[in-house]
Amino acid sequence: MPEISPPKTRAFALPEHLARKADPKLIGSDEQQFAAIETNLSEQIAELSARLDAIRKQPGGRGQAALDRDQEIHRITARLKTLRRFGLDLCLGRMVTVDNPEPVYVGRLGLTDSEGRRLLVDWRSPAAEPFFGATHANPMGLASRRRYRWTRGRISDYWDEVFTAEGLESNAALDDQSAFIASLGSNRSPRMRDVLGTIQADQDQIIRAGSRGALVVDGGPGTGKTVVALHRTAYLLYSDPRLNHRGNQRKSDVLFVGPHQQYLSYVGDVLPSLGEEGVQTCTLRDLVPEGATAVVENNPEVARLKRSVEMVKAIEQAVRFYEQPPAKGMEVETPYADIWLSSEDWVEAFDAAEPGSPHNEAREDVWEALLAILVDKLDDHEVAESLLRRAFTHNAELRTAFAKAWPLLGYSALVADLWRVPAYLRWCAPWLRPDETATLQREDPAAWTTADLPLLDAARQRLGDPEASRRRKQQEATLDAERELMDRVVDDLIAADDSENLEMYMLRGDDMRHKLMDRSALPAADPDVLAGPFAHIVVDEAQELTDAEWRMLLLRCPSRSFTVVGDRAQARHGFTESWEERLERVGMGAVSMASLSINYRTPEEVMVEVEPVIRAALPDANVPTSVRSSGIPVVHGESRELSAILDNWLGDNPEGTACVISQAEVGNQQDRVSWLTPEGAKGLEFDLVVLIDPEEYGRGSASGGIEGAVDRYVAMTRATRQLVILGRGHEPGD
Repeated sequence: MPEISPPKTRAFALPEHLARKADPKLIGSDEQQFAAIETNLSEQIAELSARLDAIRKQPGGRGQAALDRDQEIHRITARLKTLRRFGLDLCLGRMVTVDNPEPVYVGRLGLTDSEGRRLLVDWRSPAAEPFFGATHANPMGLASRRRYRWTRGRISDYWDEVFTAEGLESNAALDDQSAFIASLGSNRSPRMRDVLGTIQADQDQIIRAGSRGALVVDGGPGTGKTVVALHRTAYLLYSDPRLNHRGNQRKSDVLFVGPHQQYLSYVGDVLPSLGEEGVQTCTLRDLVPEGATAVVENNPEVARLKRSVEMVKAIEQAVRFYEQPPAKGMEVETPYADIWLSSEDWVEAFDAAEPGSPHNEAREDVWEALLAILVDKLDDHEVAESLLRRAFTHNAELRTAFAKAWPLLGYSALVADLWRVPAYLRWCAPWLRPDETATLQREDPAAWTTADLPLLDAARQRLGDPEASRRRKQQEATLDAERELMDRVVDDLIAADDSENLEMYMLRGDDMRHKLMDRSALPAADPDVLAGPFAHIVVDEAQELTDAEWRMLLLRCPSRSFTVVGDRAQARHGFTESWEERLERVGMGAVSMASLSINYRTPEEVMVEVEPVIRAALPDANVPTSVRSSGIPVVHGESRELSAILDNWLGDNPEGTACVISQAEVGNQQDRVSWLTPEGAKGLEFDLVVLIDPEEYGRGSASGGIEGAVDRYVAMTRATRQLVILGRGHEPGD
């Protein structure tokens, strides 16, 4: 290793009780490596900053040149943001192989110095796989592995593992993963803490699985399903060329779907910390504008009817109702001749719509086909086609007939008509019984509920943009004006050209004029970044999705490439079939399974009380085995003790987060204490969890006790340290 000056700040800041780990024999080579990393980071940041300043000072340019410039600015800015987000804590740890005593350092991203020496290998690269995947049963060629624990940019602890007798050399700080186990119980914060350095072999194997087809990651609470989902997203973007969106500023090729907004806020820092700034994240509500105000559907029968795939397919029939060619012909009058437009002619024009084309966007194609048919009927007249087309276009009777036969439609009005007009619903969904048709009718058909969202989404996708035709005409008019202007400019340049070779004549070529035209002025729609298509979709808490909601996602992923993360035992409305049966029924295709069974989050004391709760309702639940103990027993008490419990905990714990979970959100958010329902707590974790009247969870639901049991199971397993269960208590005389 070349001579390197010490880092400006020592990487290791070990507390006194870990003084034995500060021996230079143990960490001296690491300090040298960190000095090289620190130098390289400074050089890269300086170089990229200078390059970014230079590019920004260049003229913006036009067309492809402007796009290339913007993409390069985006790429450099993203790289700088990643480099500045971390310092030396880019490094996760190191490993030594049996064949090479030189340590290989693993980082959040790869770094190479000016001499070509590898300082860090990217955690997603094949070279880094043994760092995460090696076990004593399968060491993957490793002699030893060291993981660092960073606190405010410095190493506050580290632990070594050895896989061979030779690995004992220079690794006297062995603690058999006790530091790792202890780190699992560290204080939580309002954002998911960084866990990349502690990913375990069972999780890493799933993270690195291929993206073909649908991979289901099934695991109980605390097994790291969300960790796997997020890190798998970053890994696939790095390793799979089909998904790599770098350089594409319009949107990402991967969509990450979470259960609710608080969950998305909680995990919001994870992907950026892994160098992925462009991934689109959303909830199902976000896929449709009406999702922001939709209320939960309280009628279980209405919810049952609307969550089926058949009801989503009824949207196709609802649109076809408005794509019926007239059964009778009509006379079309023009100043040149009267023309008979037969019902067969209408059918021929309607056939011009490309299969699968959105209704509103295909409308112009049908109209153009209709005009072509009419023009052909007058091909023996000596009248310019442009005059004929103008005459037909201004024929009010023809325009009215066409508007009735193929009208512009709004997706929300289309769905609202299903709940307003029983006859229309019966025509679109003939399998419904009369009483079911009546159940779906409502006084305000546009009072949207969550059960309506898949239907609204299907209608929106099937109809397309009603402004597309107008915008296309605007674009054509703009281009015509641009061509006319360019022709005049070219003519003037040629006329003024007195060069010997008359170079300006090359501007007559269509390709050259095309390059000179400014397309940036063309009117365009605001991009819907959640409309897709996406090359891969990751879905967390997927056990809650209805068949209709799965269709929302399948519409956005033609490749059927999914990572499906969930737990059948946490499905509030029951999940009696297998994952394969559920997903194949909705049209997913090839489905493979992976399972997580080790609970890294929930202490053993909590799991002892949790397991009987869920097994009573779901005997075959995948209840994971906890790997740690907090030493704090579960506390039972009465609701009136809540304030004292929170005050004492806040006083004794200057860091960490707590959550009060009840059937309804009964309190106001306060510093480090959240008040949530069981459903709203899904996917989150807290140091202290207090349950209020858990026996009331799910009371009155139509799920036969499953919803209450699942809500209690979910709520209890949010705790990473302590669980308190408070009941109503008993008044005298009860």
